[in-house]
Amino acid sequence: MSAESVPIPSVQAEADQAAARGFLFALSAYLLWGVLPLFLKLVDHIPAVEVVAHRILWSVPIAGTVLLAIGRTADVKAALRSPRTLAMAALTASLITVNWGIYVWAIAVDRTVESALGYYINPLMSIAMAAVFLGEKLSRAQIAAVALAALAVVVLTVEAGGLPWISLALATSFAVYAFLRKTLPIGPSQGFFLEVLILSIPSLAYVIWLQVNGEGHFVVSQPDNMLLLLLCGPATAVPLMLYGFGAKLLRFSTIGIMQYIAPTMVFLIAVFVFREPLGMWKMAAFALIWTALALYSWSMFSGRAAVARTPAPLD
Repeated sequence: MSAESVPIPSVQAEADQAAARGFLFALSAYLLWGVLPLFLKLVDHIPAVEVVAHRILWSVPIAGTVLLAIGRTADVKAALRSPRTLAMAALTASLITVNWGIYVWAIAVDRTVESALGYYINPLMSIAMAAVFLGEKLSRAQIAAVALAALAVVVLTVEAGGLPWISLALATSFAVYAFLRKTLPIGPSQGFFLEVLILSIPSLAYVIWLQVNGEGHFVVSQPDNMLLLLLCGPATAVPLMLYGFGAKLLRFSTIGIMQYIAPTMVFLIAVFVFREPLGMWKMAAFALIWTALALYSWSMFSGRAAVARTPAPLD
């Protein structure tokens, strides 16, 4: 064996370890997102915009503490001096704000099932985006999976007499966010801090306006609401930062596959805890989505197995 060939196994081992860390980070994020509706139901008496504003404000100190702990504040300072990075961060921040707002509102008005459907569609939308924008090739089975997801949207459109806008808005906003977030030229924790820092300016102004007009819920006379709004910070920051770490270490398509962990938990909570109705048409749409996800997952794992069985070329 030549000396030049020695580092190759080491490099591969490091790559495998990085992928394993990324998987654990992403898995933790999706599990936390899966139980998030239980928390958001506790604040459903507070307007969604106010909840989102507090999610942003109380995420800033958490994200800042993480940056100090890992010693990466210099990256944020550099990003603040880069108009391009600031513009990209402002765009991703806007996308995640839209996503948060729709999600908080949907759970408050008992439309959690539609939210779950949106996050089921999201992985397949991510897969399609990976093929279009990143050049990742899709097999026939994977193309069929995306087509089944599109058919599920058609079924819901016919049943409701209009597009399932909550599902599509959640799926689209997060898929585009995930795609752009992966290309943001800054680390995951730094990027999240930059996003909430940008958003904290209008959020703080809005919260102050509410308090001045006596419409805010963050008041001493309502300690329960104060505590719930404070908890919006860790409920928001922890899973999103874990996701950011995972997204940087995993392939975009792998993140796409893992994204149906959270909607499965959300779906079960919606049906069995919140007792939201699940009609025949919605069940048909979910069946199509589940079939699509199973088909895509099978194609991915069978493809990896085939690669593993392929003999390595001789030097």
